[in-house]
Amino acid sequence: MKTSIENLALLGGTPAFPEYLHVGRPNIGDRAVLMERINDMLDKRWLTNNGPYVQEFERKIAEYVDVKHCIAVCNATIGLEIAIRALDLKDEVIIPSFTFIATAHALQWQEITPIFGDINSATHNLDPKAVEKMISPSTSGIIGVHVWGRPCEIEALKEIADRHHLKVMFDAAHAFGNSHHGQMIGNFGELEVYSFHATKFLNSFEGGAIVTNNDDLAQKIRNMINFGFAGYDQVAYLGVNGKMTEICAAMGLTSLESIDSIIAANRQNYLAYKQELSGVPGISVAEYDETEKCNYQYMILEIDEKISGINRDLLVKILHAENVLARRYFYPGCHKMEPYRSLYPNAGLKLSNTEKLTQKVLSLPTGTSINEGAIYRICQVIQFSILNHKTIKEQINIS
Repeated sequence: MKTSIENLALLGGTPAFPEYLHVGRPNIGDRAVLMERINDMLDKRWLTNNGPYVQEFERKIAEYVDVKHCIAVCNATIGLEIAIRALDLKDEVIIPSFTFIATAHALQWQEITPIFGDINSATHNLDPKAVEKMISPSTSGIIGVHVWGRPCEIEALKEIADRHHLKVMFDAAHAFGNSHHGQMIGNFGELEVYSFHATKFLNSFEGGAIVTNNDDLAQKIRNMINFGFAGYDQVAYLGVNGKMTEICAAMGLTSLESIDSIIAANRQNYLAYKQELSGVPGISVAEYDETEKCNYQYMILEIDEKISGINRDLLVKILHAENVLARRYFYPGCHKMEPYRSLYPNAGLKLSNTEKLTQKVLSLPTGTSINEGAIYRICQVIQFSILNHKTIKEQINIS
């Protein structure tokens, strides 16, 4: 336990953890069941092209979120690109800058301009008032992102989209298993896109899914992920190879069978962090709505340097030295990354909340690979660092 300045690893002490604790370390389901599926897949010699495990995975995802159609894809970025093309979005589309870069790239890759709207500093999600200000004659749609799995202001965004004759879809990469007003995320907008990347709480190694209640749109997307084929030797759309493989679906099914225990572990970790960090000056925990279904996938802090006396980046350095690989999400914001930084150098002028939040947010390890004892030690390091920030800064010559 850290009890003195000299014990901090940043100042020459021994790290609190002998092995790294990662944000997004994969959750692994029942290995024996996974291996049974892999052996069965190899015996059948059906490795891809809409095999039985992909079909089962799609069916069970659709059942879980009570949506009509689920189309599994090789990854969520390809899912976003296909969804954008299927909706015939063009010219300009409004998105938050406070998101993973894939949201913006999925547009720019197709020569569609991402227009960055500011966020609500309380929810971390796209602010409908900011969206309204960014609409132009060239706007074709809105992509809301359910950041940390917490739902966007769905109804407000839909109202704006309807009034301006725009299409709206959601990047639900964080939000599988979460609900909004009792209805599962996946049922909103024209469609929603999940991520089942290895770092997500439910993973298929690599993978994602597009979900929708629109029959025609679902069929179009299903054709598009297979080069546009609408039948044997019949190509109906411009398509790509976006299919999920059988081995990824096998992992996805195995993860899905463990979803309750994974969510329970995430929730227990969330409550443990909240308890240990309660009352620590300058630290606020991003909270989840306990009345809704939630995956508790992200453990997010905001660091208020004016109160804590220590900024987020120094706290990250301290934690990294202790082998706690905390992350700065989503730093520095898409608008400050290439090519957007060069293409739209003045975008930040309308993103004041985004720019402030990117300097405050810290993501901590959670999931099935961490326990309450580790959480207690992580929180002790954070609390000790804040209470002793003046001495720490003096030791490392930071004014």
